[in-house]
Amino acid sequence: MQLKKITALAVAVGALGASGMAAAQVTLLNVSYDVTRELYKDIDTAFIASYHAQTGETVAVRQSHGGSSPQALAVTQGLQADVVTMNQTSDIDLLHQRGDLLPADWRTRLPYGSSPYTTTMVFLVHKGNPKHIKDWDDLVKPGVGVILPNPKTSGNGRYSYLAAWGWRVQHGGTPAQAQDFVTHLLHNVPVLDSGGRGATTSFTQRGLGDVLVTFENEAALITGDADGRQYEVVYPSVSILAEPPVSLVDKFVDKHGTRKEAQAYLTYLFSPAGQEIIAEHHLRPRDPAVMKRHAAEFPVLKTFTVEQAFGGWDQAQKTHFADDGTFDQAIAAAKNGAN
Repeated sequence: MQLKKITALAVAVGALGASGMAAAQVTLLNVSYDVTRELYKDIDTAFIASYHAQTGETVAVRQSHGGSSPQALAVTQGLQADVVTMNQTSDIDLLHQRGDLLPADWRTRLPYGSSPYTTTMVFLVHKGNPKHIKDWDDLVKPGVGVILPNPKTSGNGRYSYLAAWGWRVQHGGTPAQAQDFVTHLLHNVPVLDSGGRGATTSFTQRGLGDVLVTFENEAALITGDADGRQYEVVYPSVSILAEPPVSLVDKFVDKHGTRKEAQAYLTYLFSPAGQEIIAEHHLRPRDPAVMKRHAAEFPVLKTFTVEQAFGGWDQAQKTHFADDGTFDQAIAAAKNGAN
């Protein structure tokens, strides 16, 4: 019953939208995580025009956005995505593990492990940085309100949690000390929203917290808005490298007869034109030439990957985010009052 509720919620809050619906011969559904709405709106428009120019055929693209894990669950429960564009590999692996919707080796089908861009976790603070937040250890200080989404439902939240854990370990901490560190951090979190965009709303519209931990592109989107002048971005000394992956959902593209169009859509993400749109949305492009043109927009930052620090997403999921994993233990301790 709980899975059905999660699925219903994912579909309900997915903000299904469409681009190029008029006279469409083929319609694709892209199921994605919730801070890529603006990116894929522009990608869809450009792809539809490019594909029509090359083939004479009209394609439409519908979008569904929400927390990464609920979105993946929704696909396993029947949301018939032609493509999925998630923020971590485990949410696409789930589609193979629950229903064999795509092959286990899906990562090998596109360049860079099927990840068209990278990003990282940064801090968004109020203008002037009144709480003097510079690095991860500042987030555990008394009186600092931290906003981040729930790692149980959000890839954004999982990256944030693992970034904090990894920072503590890289500064000489043992696993026990890292767990104590994230416990104190969670003690400073007033609300755990289900997804990254919800966390943004809590920080920018509800006025909660002193710092928002979020993806670099989301922070840039906020500060680039007319109201964004009241915030500024802080880069920590080290953070985690996010490599959001994409894939066809083979079972559904074959059912819909959309494999050719869906493959073209994903391939477009890696094209120079697609990479340029990605860079314009403050995501770090894979194409070296495009990255070089935008290098000044992306500060150099020391990063570590989930594979390097945690043995991959499967292991990270088992250790940290499964039932009674370190997150469950830390959040229970945080609610009881971190010492």
